[in-house]
Amino acid sequence: MPINTDSYGRKLDYLRVSVTDRCNLRCVYCMPAQGVPLRSHQDILRVEQIARVVEAGAALGIGKVRLTGGEPLVRKGIVDLVQQVAALPGITDVAMTTNAHFLPRFAASLAAAGLARVNISLDSLRPERFARISRLGDLGAVMRGIAAAEEAGLRPLKINMVVVRGLNDDELVDFASLTYEHDWHVRFIECMPLGGADDWGPGMPAPGARLVSAAEMRRRLAVLGPLAPVAGPAGHGPATYFRLPGAQGTLGFITAVSKHFCAACNRLRLTADGRLRTCLYTDAGVHLKPALDAGAGPAELQALIAQAVGLKGARRPLHPASHVAGEAMSAIGG
Repeated sequence: MPINTDSYGRKLDYLRVSVTDRCNLRCVYCMPAQGVPLRSHQDILRVEQIARVVEAGAALGIGKVRLTGGEPLVRKGIVDLVQQVAALPGITDVAMTTNAHFLPRFAASLAAAGLARVNISLDSLRPERFARISRLGDLGAVMRGIAAAEEAGLRPLKINMVVVRGLNDDELVDFASLTYEHDWHVRFIECMPLGGADDWGPGMPAPGARLVSAAEMRRRLAVLGPLAPVAGPAGHGPATYFRLPGAQGTLGFITAVSKHFCAACNRLRLTADGRLRTCLYTDAGVHLKPALDAGAGPAELQALIAQAVGLKGARRPLHPASHVAGEAMSAIGG
């Protein structure tokens, strides 16, 4: 019984899997400076349990999988997980979102295991500012990770920048200019009002002052020339893409706040502790870990996934921060 559409006519063929709630960074919009309470080893899905969920989902029509975190590359057994997931019948695309710090170590083995491509989180091209935003990050490590991904053939390579007014929005032109020299897909993401990381610390923009809309970003990038609409790269999801005159790469805009894309949402989200969520902005979903721990077979897991699909609403809540139990982005999977 493949999942063709949900109650609102949306085909659900994409599963985002948070493989860990742990991260080597503490990005201001993702988690507090002191980190978040970490779940115990017993509360986190084992590699084989994640693979069982993906296998059940594949039988229902899920073909695309993205591994996230926290930081997925701090998860023990991540290469083995990629290999298991990529080998499953029906899975046509396995990708990963990473902060790239550990890609020099893992890129080649991930590619050999079946990982197709990576999205790399990068919010500033200025070392001191990058360190301030990520709290523990090293811009040089990210650039080495990008080089390792390219060498391993993990393409198309996407760079994700969360644009925040008064923090890094003065780098829009710098980021867009990367596409002249590289065939990268630079994506600008509107800052989302999620709970769990509202207080970014002294000197940081206040919650109500952070948003730069995609429309404003495009106006400010007009100094580089006209933006020509283009088709997005593989797995382009909710972004709309454009190309600058003479550029090798593209610019993508993700309107997570100013223009919702709920009507075209094709995704479910599996958290590291086994909750299958229907939306980044709500707690609605089904907890799969009890069934997995009890040895549930494919049919039972498929029924639970179908139950979660039935809970997917027409659109996200108008006031999302009050509906996510104060969880940081790192605990949800981004």
